[in-house]
Amino acid sequence: MITVRIDYVAMLREQAGRASESRNTNAATAEAVYRETQAAYTFTIPVAALRVAINDRMANWTDPVRDGDRLVFLPPSSGG
Repeated sequence: MITVRIDYVAMLREQAGRASESRNTNAATAEAVYRETQAAYTFTIPVAALRVAINDRMANWTDPVRDGDRLVFLPPSSGG
């Protein structure tokens, strides 16, 4: 088991009811971590609509996560 930090932004912050958390997980990839949090907080945004950053770098959903990593799930944004 590893511990990762997850920062939530925009709609995900609202749905999670928090800005960040440390999460213990057995997930091996960024996508698996998102799916765990999606189930925990019933996030409505599908993986295909999001981007992910690991340790302040844009990443792929299949990238591995390691103990101490910081993940940010980035929902689509609208601008004007």
